Amino acid sequence: QVQLVESGGGLVQPGGSLRVSCAVSGFNLEYYAIGWFRQAPGKEREEVSCISSSNGRTNYADSVKGRFTISRTNDKKTVYLQMNSLKPEDTATYYCAAPDGSSCEDGTLGGWDYWGQGTQVTVSS
Repeated sequence: QVQLVESGGGLVQPGGSLRVSCAVSGFNLEYYAIGWFRQAPGKEREEVSCISSSNGRTNYADSVKGRFTISRTNDKKTVYLQMNSLKPEDTATYYCAAPDGSSCEDGTLGGWDYWGQGTQVTVSS
């Protein structure tokens, strides 16, 4: 059974840092891309970042470029999203997801098949 479980969310002050994790089970992470998404109340879901397994290529939304870093450890079956210089507008529930494929384009074009339950990130003083 495929499972994605997010953790690491919490409350952080503006300018602070947080790392959220996505632990996967039920499939071999070496062969799947993983994307991070976020959704704030009243707003549409936004793709924040993605990492392909086929070539290690990473993508970032313009709103987080230069502040967030996505990485993966296949042996630990975990994908991380390091978030620095956090802003109040980063407040949202963060989700990880996997498509049925090894590249981020598989998710963009074919959809995201597997989702976690989400972890809340709140940036506030």
